[in-house]
Parts: sequence; C-alpha cells; structure tokens
Amino acid sequence: MDLIVAKFDGSSLANGSLIKKAAKSVANEFIKGKKVVVVVSAVNKTTDDLIGLSDDAVGRALTDRQKAEIMAMGERTSARIFAASLEALGLKSRYIDPYDSDWPIISDSNFLEARIDYEVTSKLIHNIENILKDDEIPIIPGFLAKGHGGEITTLGRGGSDITAFLLGNCLGAREVVIISDVDGVMSSDPRQIAKAKLLNEISVEEIRTLATKGSPIINPHALKYKDPKMNVKIINFTHGDLTSSGTNIIGPFEDTSKKSVTLYKDPLSIIAIVGESMLEKIGPLRDVTNCLAENAINIYKISAGENSITTFIDKSDAQKAYHILHNLVLKSDIFDSLSLGRDIAMITLVSPDVIEKPSIISDVTEPLRKNRINIIEINSSQTSLVILVDWSEGEKAQKLIKEILE
Repeated sequence: MDLIVAKFDGSSLANGSLIKKAAKSVANEFIKGKKVVVVVSAVNKTTDDLIGLSDDAVGRALTDRQKAEIMAMGERTSARIFAASLEALGLKSRYIDPYDSDWPIISDSNFLEARIDYEVTSKLIHNIENILKDDEIPIIPGFLAKGHGGEITTLGRGGSDITAFLLGNCLGAREVVIISDVDGVMSSDPRQIAKAKLLNEISVEEIRTLATKGSPIINPHALKYKDPKMNVKIINFTHGDLTSSGTNIIGPFEDTSKKSVTLYKDPLSIIAIVGESMLEKIGPLRDVTNCLAENAINIYKISAGENSITTFIDKSDAQKAYHILHNLVLKSDIFDSLSLGRDIAMITLVSPDVIEKPSIISDVTEPLRKNRINIIEINSSQTSLVILVDWSEGEKAQKLIKEILE
C-alpha cells in the first residue's frame, strides 16, 4: 500500500486559507491513487490560549485530567475543520476522536505526559486500515491518546510528532511528511546566522541529538517509531505540495531503551598539562589534540580547567604520548609542565534515564560515595554517562552501577 502520513503543525493551519491549502495538498496525493492519513496539531497558539484561560478561571484547583480534556480541544477541533475542508473538495474523510470506538492510540494513565502502549496500539491499528480500505481519508488529532480506562491523555509538547511517527510505524507507511513553517533542518539557526543553509538530509541520531539539546525541530520521543524502511521529511507549508523537497531524515533508529553498564577492557592513563591562565589563551586545546592526532594516538576523554588540560588515553600509548606532549610543552609559551598519572577505569552507562530522569546522576554517584569510591570525572550525553574511577575500583563500581538499573 502506497501510504503517506502527513502531519500538519499549528503554523500550517493558522487560518482558513492555510487549512484549505493543506486540504488541497492531501487531495492531490489522494487523486494520484495514494492513501493518506492526516495528523493535525491545534491551530497556532490554541493550546497555550486554552491553558491560560483555564488557569485564569480555575487556578490550582484544575486537575490534570481536566487540563488534558481542555488541551485536547485544540487538536479535536482542527481534525473536524480539516475533515470538513476535504469533504468540501468532494472527498470522503473521517475524523477519529479519542472517544470513538475506532480510536487506536492507547497509553498509560499519565494525563499530561502519557507513554504509548505500543502492543495494544499496533493491534487496534486495523481500525484505521479499515477506513483506508473504504477510500476515506482518516484525520487524526495529534498529541492525544486514550488511557486504558477510556480517559483522554496527552503526549506532551510536540506530541503530534509522536502520533505521526507511531501511525507511520504501525501502518507500514512509505513516508511520513512533517509540514511546518520551516523549509527543513538548517545548518544553524537562521535567525542568528544569516548564512545558514538547508540540509538535504540528516540522520536520525543527529536530529535526536539536536532535539534533546533544546532544538524544537522534532520531538525526540517520536524518532523511536521510525522504521528503517520509512522515509521521513520536513517541508514548508507554503509549497502546498506534499511532494516538495525539504530535509530527509535518514537511517534507522538505534534503540536506546536497552540499559547497559560496561567497563572498558583496558586501563586508561591520565596525562595532565598545566599552564598559567590557559582558559584566557587561544589554541591550547588545538595544540594538544593536533599533536596526539598527528601521532595516531586516540583521546578517549579530554577536559580543560583554568590552569590545566587533562587527557585520558589508552595505557598502551601512555609513554609515547607522554614524551610527545613533553616536547610540545618545551616548545610552547602556554604550557609549563605535565604529569603522567595513575591507571583509570572507564565505565559507560547507556540508558534513556540519562535524558529523562532528573536524578540519574545522583542515583549513580550515591552508591559509589557510600562505598568510598572516588569519582575522578563524570560526563553525560543525551543517552549515556561516562564515569572514571581508579582502575582498582573499576569492577566494583561497575557492579554497583548495574544494581541501580535492575
């Protein structure tokens, strides 16, 4: 089945003319013989307005359940208007509401940050497939789900992205198209850098990193539903054409739901280089990294302080690196001295908790503190923590951290 899931964000539905343009873009693909599932967001700022109105009227007495019901009205209204627009063009369409018996997206009962029950949702997706078989265009309000008790839940900010990717995954869609007010993903924020360029493509991992670091391009939780066979692109609504070019999101999603704690097999060595007020000078990090790279020595970690640069390298390269960097110190007017330190164990924790759980670092460090294991350094990324301890404490620390995940 040649199926497209088209998700329209609030900016692409900001007024009647834009809704009509969006409906025509869907109609054009349907007329070509393609099946289309439409996911709609609330009209621009509607959700914020509803939240503000309810807060002013009710205040702290407003329950999460009531708030979810109120917030849901934006997407539910958009779905009704979009369906009416398609019918005005002579096409058969049907909006699906969370209170309809055919609604397929099921979640837990967290009203404002619900998690999808994929197993149940994938079984109920036949309800949408039946509508498609009847040559109707299903219109799904994004951002919404239904708890196991039948209550409306919401998926958090950017939840319509989750809806689109989830439906694309469950339906085996050929393509998911995100229609927004941007041409796609840019090399930087065009509001800050005028020379920013449109990217023809970006990998799932790259866009997930951007999203988890604060860029509002796409909801990072949506990406876990990207099937490797599913094409995804972001385009501008101004084109009024679902086949327009934009930025393609390529590659498979790497599942980070699996948790692991690994101890790097070999010890690392510390080489610390000191110099007065290095942070105020230009080029010391470049000098160190270039020097080691030119000699084929890999840096596993590097950190900079006011008066020092610390590198962590494989112990087998330690003596070679120590002599090479000593020559750099002798030639430099930035560096004064260096030292070769003790053996270090590197432990890597991979878990979605790193980005989703505010207490994850304290959860890791507390058992190490209680067992008098000194943490030499700790760093985090969007999916992992890297903890450095003395080599003699490595296995014990790994075991303690593993116990946290169980």
